[in-house]
Amino acid sequence: MNGELQREAILEALRSEHEGLDTNQLAECVDLHPNTIRWHLGVLTDAGLVHAVSERRHGRGRPSIVHRLTGDGTARGRDEYRLLATMLTDVVAADGNGEARAYEAGVRRGRHLRQGDPGAGLADLLDQEGFAAERHGDTVEMRRCPFYELAEGSPHVICTLHHGIIEGALEEACSAETVERLDPFVEPGLCIARLSRAAQPVP
Repeated sequence: MNGELQREAILEALRSEHEGLDTNQLAECVDLHPNTIRWHLGVLTDAGLVHAVSERRHGRGRPSIVHRLTGDGTARGRDEYRLLATMLTDVVAADGNGEARAYEAGVRRGRHLRQGDPGAGLADLLDQEGFAAERHGDTVEMRRCPFYELAEGSPHVICTLHHGIIEGALEEACSAETVERLDPFVEPGLCIARLSRAAQPVP
């Protein structure tokens, strides 16, 4: 186990013990020599992830020095943005107009993407959002969903949002194309947008 992994193990041990652990307890938890623990604690303290606290425990004698996570240390390794996205998705999913609002938000995002890069192809714009997209004629294959876990739980919100992104990019480009339908999870890791051209008015 390299040094970075050892420090992550120390942080994980402290994360499970809110009252803190002393050097010997940490050494036992992560199976390292106390001297190695002290060195890693120095690195973590300098990084602002751990702080030492003098604490009198049981009996007489000198207070014990225990180590606890700082606020930054507690937050390390947590994906707060993913948590926020999950919570907001739940709110939209519970809204009777949530699907329409998700679509509208997607359209605005698609327009914004096109405005920022007017000359880019549709697949290139989607790549900027992390979709690993490829265009093949009237289909756009997206082999990576940046919100895969959310889409699995609330496809009517997330996939509708993605539908809107494509529509917005096409509309902003004054394209005659539109999204006929979006087929999510055609196979694991693949969603397909199928495009069609609006009928031209008869002169």
